[in-house]
Amino acid sequence: MYAIDLGDGAELRPLEPWQAAEFLAHMDRARESVDPWIPWAERSTDLESATATLQRYADNAAADRARLHGIWLAGTLVGGAMFVHFDAVAGTCEVGCWLEPAGRGHGLITRSVRLLIDWAMDVRGMYRVEWQCRPDNVASANVARRLGMRLDGVRRGEFLFHGVRHDTQVWSLIAPDRG
Repeated sequence: MYAIDLGDGAELRPLEPWQAAEFLAHMDRARESVDPWIPWAERSTDLESATATLQRYADNAAADRARLHGIWLAGTLVGGAMFVHFDAVAGTCEVGCWLEPAGRGHGLITRSVRLLIDWAMDVRGMYRVEWQCRPDNVASANVARRLGMRLDGVRRGEFLFHGVRHDTQVWSLIAPDRG
């Protein structure tokens, strides 16, 4: 398996079904800060459901539709970066991330997602990379800004969480933006 050095003792590597126990322990540490933003987080509550989440991404990776990578800091899984969807034919994809509190303040998300964007655009030829977040997720919007993305607009009432509808900001980076 490969690992990409993120510096400061951190690595980005594939997150796969055989790592479900480690993923579940991480989700339990991250749950309070991740559940409102990542729909599958609250569904990964035991070993079976955590394995199912990781298997769904493994199946999508095999079909070239999505990918999931974990972020390890000093050997501990603290977050991840992902292609929420990936459409090589259309030349579009969406990136996303999550991070438990122990991983904050190291720039891990920006570095990890930048690697995903570079790979998608430079290697796979993606024209458009999207980032979506709720307007009240200021940290997420700040990452999009640091990555050079532009706010395309807001989809009103698009995201349902615990019976409450939330708006979704759509950010993007297109090939001409990169010069």
